[in-house]
Amino acid sequence: MSTTGTDLHVARYGEAGSRVVFCHGLFGQGRNWTQIAKALADAHRTVLVDLPNHGRSPWHERFDYVAMADEVAGLLDAEGPAALVGHSMGGKVAMLLALRRPDLVERLCVVDMSPVTYHRTDVFEGFVAAMRSLDLSTLSGRQEADDRLAEAVPDPGVRGFLLQNLRRDRDSGGANGWRWQMNLDVLGDSLGDLASWPEDRLTGVAAYDGPVLWIAGQDSGYVKPEYDAAMTRWFPRKRLVTIKGAGHWVHSEQPQIFVEVLRRFLA
Repeated sequence: MSTTGTDLHVARYGEAGSRVVFCHGLFGQGRNWTQIAKALADAHRTVLVDLPNHGRSPWHERFDYVAMADEVAGLLDAEGPAALVGHSMGGKVAMLLALRRPDLVERLCVVDMSPVTYHRTDVFEGFVAAMRSLDLSTLSGRQEADDRLAEAVPDPGVRGFLLQNLRRDRDSGGANGWRWQMNLDVLGDSLGDLASWPEDRLTGVAAYDGPVLWIAGQDSGYVKPEYDAAMTRWFPRKRLVTIKGAGHWVHSEQPQIFVEVLRRFLA
């Protein structure tokens, strides 16, 4: 469904309690948060957002973090303030929204991402190249797509994550009826912007003074001690929790621990 006041596609779980809005990472969709949202639905009303250029939300001609944050702000403007949870790319969107519209964010949870510019995009460049190399016009099925990606993307979990974006839609004009649901061209051409932190767009913006929970994966490199100064500068009331046995996709690798930590923060 689409919500009043915004074209972003959302899914919802839970009938009562405080609202929690989830923002996914690059190449993801709101439904990546389904397991977490259902686990919280006994005490919270959860909203899973497809960010622009992803899932069932609209495509745009260029990638812009601030514009993405403003679109999610439009959703909150229409429905009221909420707790905000963002992973990876969605973490930067959530941070920017909290900084630019603190009136809309009751509390913030950032998952394995820092307010810094990262200087290596090798892994995601490899993912983009692999997906672009997939000739959709000759594709017979999803299993063949998985087989073709196996050499470039050997991890079956990552392949499954990428291939959730492959859709069969003979009426869409896609080659042989197959298409990428996310905007692969814009996202693939914007990896430098995706890795950046738009510091120049925050002139005159004050630090967010609401409660902030940072959740990092112990085996990930996105939250490092040298990033602490930037984290504290923008989010002075932060608390960092590092989850063992988890990499960048903390919430899918250690879901039970993640839910327990998040539930305590939301309470």
